[in-house]
This record gives sequence, structure tokens and C-alpha cells, in this order.
Amino acid sequence: MSKLKTYVLLALLTVLLIWIGGLVGGKSGMTIALIMAGVMNFVSYWWSDKIVLAMYRAKEVSPEEAPELHSIVEELSRSAGIPKPRVYIIPTDHPNAFATGRGPGHAAVAVTRGILNLLTARELRGVLAHEISHIKNRDVLIMTVAATIAGAITYLAYMARWAAIFGSFGGDDDDRGSNMIVALLISIIAPIAAMIIQLAISRSREYLADATGAKISRDPIALASALKKLAYGTQKLPLEANPATAHLFIVKPFRGGGIASLFSTHPPIEDRIRRLEEMARRMGVI
Repeated sequence: MSKLKTYVLLALLTVLLIWIGGLVGGKSGMTIALIMAGVMNFVSYWWSDKIVLAMYRAKEVSPEEAPELHSIVEELSRSAGIPKPRVYIIPTDHPNAFATGRGPGHAAVAVTRGILNLLTARELRGVLAHEISHIKNRDVLIMTVAATIAGAITYLAYMARWAAIFGSFGGDDDDRGSNMIVALLISIIAPIAAMIIQLAISRSREYLADATGAKISRDPIALASALKKLAYGTQKLPLEANPATAHLFIVKPFRGGGIASLFSTHPPIEDRIRRLEEMARRMGVI
């Protein structure tokens, strides 16, 4: 279901891009915006792992330095049918983890010092199964595609705004005022709509990683238990994270609730736990 939702949302983003491109700059305007967004996200796709690992001062550890961590990652990677990713530890007491890299064979998993201290070995295994699922499902690629389309929509919105300011949004003099209003509305609404769809894609991939990880580990309750602890731990000790990287973490790394949750990259923890517990019942493990 999460896969289908992702494809529907990506299609919706594409339709939004085509529609706005036709309104603002026709086919040529849309092509320019798509190329500009594509170049930026191409760089992000190929070098994002190095950038984000350096951003959080992650240190690669060897099997000798972290034998239990490596053992879990190796076992789960084998179960998932992917090459073992590189293993990193982030020197912070904030409890969290993320996976990065452009796909199997070019990936890394990073865990914080805080999550190693907070979780049991079983719970840590559940978290790492979730992260390895992101690699298996090629979520970095999917989110890069979504970011490229959303970025192109944002560029087109900026073009619409400048066209409105300089009165060049098409139409004759009689229509100029109404066209300017339309252009300004597009420039405001389009980026917000693109962002909401992009966030919805991110949330659908989190649900999918939870489900895939539970199947890989054959232990949904371990991840559910870990999420309960992480929900409390991250609120008690939030991380000064870059919002652009928030979607990478298994749980939202900073505080936020109320209306801000509508713009969250992660689905509600309670809903994720409920789904995992239902999955455990279907598997007959509780």
C-alpha cells in the first residue's frame, strides 16, 4: 500500500509540474526549471552520503571497534539480500539513526552514541532492520526524484512571481491585473503543495521501511519498543539537526507538535507502533 501511495504521489507531483510549467513558461520554462533542479539534486544524490556523514561528524568504525553493531548489520544485510553497508557512529547522546547512500553497494548506516546507550540489543536490531530497509527499497533515489520535481515546481513558482512583478504573465492589458493575481497565487500555493506532497512521500517510505524492516528482522515488536523509547529520548534531548536532513533519521530529531506535525517528514510514532503491533499479531509473534 505504501509503495502504491508513493507512486500516486510522484504522479501527482509530475502533473503539478506539467500544469504549472504550462501556465508559467510553457514547455521551455518547465524544461529549464527541471534541468536546474535536476543538476542540484544530481549532486545531492551522488555525494549526499559524504555530506551528511560529515555534517554530523560521523566516524566509521571497524568490526574490531564495534563487534556487536557490525554483527547485527551483517546478519540483517544478508537477510535483506543486499551488500553490507558501511557502519558509522555519531558522537552525540541524542538517540537516533539513519541510512544514507544512493543504493545497495553504495550505502552507510549511522547510529548515535545515544541510541547505543538507550536501546537493548534486540531493539537496536529492529532499528537497524528499518535502516537497511531504506537501502533495500532505494529510498534515497525515490526522495531525490521527488526533490527534483518539487525543486522544479519551486523554480517555476519564482518565475511566476517575477513575471507578475514585471507584468509579463501573458494576456492583454485588460487581463493584466487578473493574470498578476493568478501568478502571485501560483507562486505562493505551488511550492507549498509540492512540499506537502514531498513530505507525504517521505512518510509513506517510513511506513514501508517499518514493514520491510519487521519482515527482515522477523521481530516487529523490537522496532515498536525502540520507537517508544526514541520518541521520549529525542524529545528529552533534541538534536540541532539541519531540517533538510530530518527525513533521514528513524525518528524526528527535534521537538515539534501541533500544527507543525502537518509538515513533518515522519508519520506519528503512535501510528507506526500500532501498525507494527498489528503486524506482529498477524505474524503470530504476540
